[in-house]
Amino acid sequence: MRNQTEPANYGQFCAVAIAAEIVCSKWTPLVLRELLSGSTRFSDLRRGLPRMSPTLLSRRLKELEKTGIISARASGRPRAVEYKLTAAGEELRGVIMSLGTWGQRWIESSITLKNLDPSLLMWDMRRNIAPISMPRDKCTVQFVYPELRAGHDSWWLTIDGPDVDLCRVDPGYDVDLYVESTLRSMTAVWMGHATLKAEIEAGNITLTGDRAIARAIHDWLGLNVFAREARHS
Repeated sequence: MRNQTEPANYGQFCAVAIAAEIVCSKWTPLVLRELLSGSTRFSDLRRGLPRMSPTLLSRRLKELEKTGIISARASGRPRAVEYKLTAAGEELRGVIMSLGTWGQRWIESSITLKNLDPSLLMWDMRRNIAPISMPRDKCTVQFVYPELRAGHDSWWLTIDGPDVDLCRVDPGYDVDLYVESTLRSMTAVWMGHATLKAEIEAGNITLTGDRAIARAIHDWLGLNVFAREARHS
């Protein structure tokens, strides 16, 4: 029997088909999500897409550049490139945001919470932290997920004025606040499927250290951009 393979494209003149061939290839919507969230360097894109191979990411970036959705330019550092959305790329913001809004409203939270990923959770958390709500200009918060294996169970957020950095290795600073949680509980809070207050009261999240920083966590932690979308009952 002759092997049947899927055609390389839809072969239709419809604008939906043509756009889907560019935007809907595997991983492309998530690459766009990262670019729309402000990532411009290859290394930062990798941190937001930890399960995507560097080879495939490079290929997708070249495809997006070829179709005029992004531009690539030297950043001023040796062999470093910055990726910026063009006007055509920025116009996809509504498309990607609408896709996320639909998923938040209609996809069961139990399905969402099957895909736990500490790398993505902490990277998304890092870019949504509100330093202005911190009681101190400089502080370090360590997040601990005890169920993860040693060496992968701790993450550090360092805040210095408006700058927030994420470390996978102990940066060597004194820790002002320890946040211990199951990965599922913190992900549920971050995605708006549970409240921080309820998870703390249930003992699923514990805060140890500076009381002022702990009290302000409801303000500085923030949430995922889709977390406040009303879920379909």
